[in-house]
Amino acid sequence: MKKHNFSAGPCILPAEVFQQASDAVLDFNNSGLSILEISHRSKDFVAVIEEARSLALELLQLDSNKYTALFLHGGASMQFLMTPYNLLEKKAAYLNTGTWASKAIKEAKLFGEVIEVASSEDKNFNYIPKNFEIPTGIDYFHCTSNNTIYGTQLKSFPKSNAPLVCDMSSDIFSRDIDYSQFDLVYAGAQKNIGPAGTTLVIINKAILGKVSRKIPSILDYKNHIEKESMFNTPSVFAIYTSLLNLRWLKEQGGVSALAKINKHKAELLYAELDRNPLFTPYANKEDRSLMNITFNLAKPELRHTFDALWQQAGINALNGHRSLGGYRASIYNALTVESVQLLTEVMQELENKA
Repeated sequence: MKKHNFSAGPCILPAEVFQQASDAVLDFNNSGLSILEISHRSKDFVAVIEEARSLALELLQLDSNKYTALFLHGGASMQFLMTPYNLLEKKAAYLNTGTWASKAIKEAKLFGEVIEVASSEDKNFNYIPKNFEIPTGIDYFHCTSNNTIYGTQLKSFPKSNAPLVCDMSSDIFSRDIDYSQFDLVYAGAQKNIGPAGTTLVIINKAILGKVSRKIPSILDYKNHIEKESMFNTPSVFAIYTSLLNLRWLKEQGGVSALAKINKHKAELLYAELDRNPLFTPYANKEDRSLMNITFNLAKPELRHTFDALWQQAGINALNGHRSLGGYRASIYNALTVESVQLLTEVMQELENKA
C-alpha cells in the first residue's frame, strides 16, 4: 500500500530524491565509494556544497554579492543562540507566535534586552498578532514565518529600519515572497529542504561585525562564511540530499511553481474542514498556514473511528504535536495533491459513518 506522509518533519521528500540519495549511498559519482564515506574535502563533495549554496540563493532570487548561504549544524535551535550572539549588542525585538519563537526569545535574553512586541499566547497561539509597533534603536527584529505546531503563518512581514531576521524552518521555498526583505533567514532542513542533520542559513553579509563581544569561533557566522561552510566537518549526506531536493525544486519551475500547487493543496483541505461539521480548524482563518493544517474533531468520541480510517488508507503521521493534540496535516512541497484528496475523502467517509 502506498503511504501518504503528512509528517511535520522529518518529512516527505520527492521519490526521485530518495532514489538518487539511495544510489549515492552505494556509489557516489561512480567513484566506487559511498557518499557516507567520502572526504568532505574531496573535489566531488566540494562541488556538492558549492552548488547547494549557490542554488539556494538562486531559488530565493537573492544577490550572491550581497547574501551568502551556509549549511550549518545544530538545527534552528542553534540559530536561536547564534543570531543574538552575532547580532545583539544592546536590544532586539521579537514577535512571539508559538513554541519556537518563545525558545528563540529565551536564548536572546542571555545576550541583551529583548522586547516582545506582541504575542498570541493569550489564545494558545492560534492567531498572528496584528498592528504591533517595532521600536526604534534595536539591533534587529525577529519573527517566525510559519508556526508548525499551531498551523499559523505570517502572510506579510513588518517594515523596519532594523535588520529583519526570520526563522523559516517550515515554509522556506514554499511560497512566492520577496526574500530580499530579510537580512538573516534560517531553516532546519527537515521540512522543505532535505533530511534532518543540516540547517540552511542565509545572511546579508553587511549586518555582521557590529557586536563588541568575543564570539566563540564555532558560533561566529564570519568564520563559517570565510571557510565556505567548511569550518568544521559538514553534514555530508544531509547536504547532498538537500542539493538533490533543490535541483528537483528548480526542475518543477522553482518556488513560484510550487507555491501555486501548495496553495491549491491547502485550499482543498481547508474547504473540507470548513464544510464538514465533524471537524474544527484550529488556527484563526486569516492566519492559516499553507504548510501545516491543524484541526480537531467536533465530536471527540469519533477519534477511534477516524484514526482507524486514515491509518487504513495508508495515511501516516496525522496526529497533532504532543503539546497541542488534535490533528496536523503537513503538506510540504513534495506531498502530492493526490494525498490531500485522499485525506478529504477519508474525512467525508467519517461523515457518512457518523
